[in-house]
Amino acid sequence: MAGGKGSRLGMGEKPMVRLYGKTLIDYVVSAVRPSVERIIVATTRVTPETRRWSLEMGLEVVDTSGSGYIPDMVEAVERVGISGPVMVIMADLPLITEEIVREVIDAYKSRPEPALSVHTLLSLHRSLGRRPDVIFNYMGELIVPAGVNILTGSRISDEQEDFHLIMNRIELAININTPDDLRICERIIKRRMESQGDMD
Repeated sequence: MAGGKGSRLGMGEKPMVRLYGKTLIDYVVSAVRPSVERIIVATTRVTPETRRWSLEMGLEVVDTSGSGYIPDMVEAVERVGISGPVMVIMADLPLITEEIVREVIDAYKSRPEPALSVHTLLSLHRSLGRRPDVIFNYMGELIVPAGVNILTGSRISDEQEDFHLIMNRIELAININTPDDLRICERIIKRRMESQGDMD
């Protein structure tokens, strides 16, 4: 999902914001690509550069109406005609990894529910000094949606029973909404690159 305005960040099209020379959406695509058959980028009229980048990268693109996250998600899945499981992921999760994506898919395959939603604990966000926009009380735990879901495509317009997968991983706790979020990600990615010997 790559059609939001990114108004709180104030840096133009959010998926195209760069971290160490790489766009936010590129981080997500790199993490997802090894585990899925198709990558379809849902864009809107306010993300033309994201649309152009996606096409240049050889990705499928579907233009949605920009009515909101859920209506655009439903529109995108219906327009491309996916009937089986579809992973829906936000383009502003630059810390997500191949390992996490595989773990989510494996968890979905092991469950009988038609859908799965990924969450982190509110306590993790508080430890990072973040105030999430959405919080749920789930079995006595305060949890925050991570922006990663798997749903059944043929039932995308219906409410689907979902398994709540709680993964208390910092990589899922930080989606880029504000300049502070971006700074936190910069520090984490810098440490990751240094540990891998990718920086001088």
